Amino acid sequence: METKWLEDFVSLAETRSFSRSAQLRHVTQPAFSRRIQALESWAGIDLVDRSSYPTRLTPAGETLHAQALDVLAGLQAARNSLRSHQAGGQDMIDLALPHTLAFTFFPHWLMDLRPRFGAVKTRLIALNVHDAVLRLTEGGCDLLIAYHHASQPLQLSPDRYEMLSLGSETLAPYAKADADGHPIFSLPEPNGRPVPFLTYASGAYMARLVEAIVKQAPQPPMLETVYETDMAEGLKVMALEGHGLAFLPASSVRKELESRRLVPAAASGRYELTMEVRMYRERPELARHVKPVAQALWTFLQPARVVERALP
Repeated sequence: METKWLEDFVSLAETRSFSRSAQLRHVTQPAFSRRIQALESWAGIDLVDRSSYPTRLTPAGETLHAQALDVLAGLQAARNSLRSHQAGGQDMIDLALPHTLAFTFFPHWLMDLRPRFGAVKTRLIALNVHDAVLRLTEGGCDLLIAYHHASQPLQLSPDRYEMLSLGSETLAPYAKADADGHPIFSLPEPNGRPVPFLTYASGAYMARLVEAIVKQAPQPPMLETVYETDMAEGLKVMALEGHGLAFLPASSVRKELESRRLVPAAASGRYELTMEVRMYRERPELARHVKPVAQALWTFLQPARVVERALP
């Protein structure tokens, strides 16, 4: 039995909706349903009455709900107690980031920050978007850096979390260049044939953004998926080898564009989307612990010393 099953179950007990809880837990609804079923399999009894709407718990589910709250609260208290013993790490900022930002945006951002703020010690925790958000909500990091787009906002309550904008990033299509420097695949399709498509795995945050680009395009592209992965770096490697076209954050292809190993696969301003890069933290008055160095960095980054509220 995994603790995330209990967290899923508690969420379902609160929302009474599989779709809403799946959204809050940043997973697809089928994946969320499978995890609830796995918990029921472990318990050996039905916990959810699926014949009613809104969804409600069975008597056994009500019993487990109360116990799950106690178990999760106990685990969180134990985690906080253990973290309080990490006095030697008080000068180290724990940062949770999705993999794409960890490999692309973060190294450049940190290097640019150093001459203005000074040297800073960081412990980088690279995860998928769901787990990175979960790390913040569970108190497992000081700060979260993540992409934001209005079509796919993170489910972080503005009453508990606050946000700073660190900049923006463009998601656009790229492909390997031919001998003349032109993309070997491009949008719209010059010959009317489907374009080999290197895409993010279903359910990934970036996959949903690419889907938004495709839906908003004035001329829907013909894309034939030939490869899937969760990580932008994996797509970039495949694109460099000429396997197809991939939508990638601009920061991840900076060097490849300079060397002309990759080139834009569409005209500027077409088939692209601009994302905001945001930093989140628990509000100090509600936080379980606040490191002075993390507070100093947050204060330094505030535009005009005004903290924005996390947008829903």
